[in-house]
Amino acid sequence: MSTTLDGQLLLDEGQSEIELGSLARDYIERTIPGLDGILSIDLGGRGRIIKQRGVLHTKSRPGMADKLRAISAFMDGDIHRLVTSSGTEFESVRMDSFKVSNERISGNGLFCDYEIIYRQLESQS
Repeated sequence: MSTTLDGQLLLDEGQSEIELGSLARDYIERTIPGLDGILSIDLGGRGRIIKQRGVLHTKSRPGMADKLRAISAFMDGDIHRLVTSSGTEFESVRMDSFKVSNERISGNGLFCDYEIIYRQLESQS
C-alpha cells in the first residue's frame, strides 16, 4: 500500500516518513487589576502539525515538473484525507508547505527529496 492524498497516489511508492506533532490547545491569559492571579480562557483545540518526508522519482524533468504541480495543487486551503502506506488515516488535513530539495540524476531518472507540512484541523463534533 502507498501513501495517498484524497485517494490519489501522488507520492512515490518508496517509504515516506511521517512525523506527528502533539495535539494543541489555545488560550488567552489576562491579569485583572485588584485580583490575585490570572484569568485563563480556553479557546479550544487547534489541531496538530504532521510532517511528511520522502523522495520523489521520475524518468525526466518534464515528468518531475508535472508531479510537483500536481502535489502543489493541494496547497489550496481545503481539507484533505491523508492515508499512509501502513494504512493510518488522517482526516481534515490542510497542506501548508511543500519543499523540494537535493535534486539529483541517477541512471534510472531524476530524484529529489521533499517535505510536506500539514495541519490536521480539530474535528468539529
